[in-house]
Amino acid sequence: MSARSLAFGLLMLMTAASGAPSPREEHGSADVYAAPGVVLAWAVLRGASEAATSVVIRIATDPQVYPWVAVAGIDPFTKAEQPLRQAAPVTGTLDVQIPRSRFADLPRTELRFYDTAAAAQSAAPVLTVFYLGIPDTAPEFSDKTGLDAYLADRIVRAHAEKKSP
Repeated sequence: MSARSLAFGLLMLMTAASGAPSPREEHGSADVYAAPGVVLAWAVLRGASEAATSVVIRIATDPQVYPWVAVAGIDPFTKAEQPLRQAAPVTGTLDVQIPRSRFADLPRTELRFYDTAAAAQSAAPVLTVFYLGIPDTAPEFSDKTGLDAYLADRIVRAHAEKKSP
């Protein structure tokens, strides 16, 4: 066995033994995403014009699992990235509002979940949920009251569905 192979094997063993969680990346496709520790729900809030129309992503986390979250818009071809929400602590529920027009230039949206402040500061998410555009199933609302009621209901239903066998 070469010294290089031995060093690589030892590095892999040390990483596995450290207990550090391995990062996970999942493709979100529907307007609702649910996994242990996180539920996402999408909707569109129509404005008076296309420029005033926005996409709202409601993020509900278990702060014991994912106490930090960041959101970024990315051009999948150039990899240009724009932060939509810097990594910050989240307790419970958070709404991220994004102009719908932004999806034309940066169609990939990454929701990055961190298990510690140190992981957030080093940009090392344990879970990344990505979307390529706005989910086709995301409903549109003309008023914020209807949008809020829908998102609250979808989060509750997704939590309930996740718990049922």
